[in-house]
Amino acid sequence: MPAPYDVRAGGDVKNKKQSMADLKLRRLNELNSRLREDLERPRIRVSEASMSLIQYCQNTKDFMVPSIWGQVDKREDPYAPQQPNGCCSVM
Repeated sequence: MPAPYDVRAGGDVKNKKQSMADLKLRRLNELNSRLREDLERPRIRVSEASMSLIQYCQNTKDFMVPSIWGQVDKREDPYAPQQPNGCCSVM
């Protein structure tokens, strides 16, 4: 009568445990390095970022909002329809 629990041939349990431990260690090291990179990233306060955004919006013309900036000259407007005599023609 064969033994009810046989160890598979070619499979070393200690070797598998070591490889799993190596895999876990490598994953933890990768996570640690990503967290260090995040920690080294330069940060600014929300109040500074919001003030910078407000200044940008006040100083940069938006051609899509003429009620605030007034009518835009057609030569300056990037959204104006192009002239019919373009540079290319299809035959």
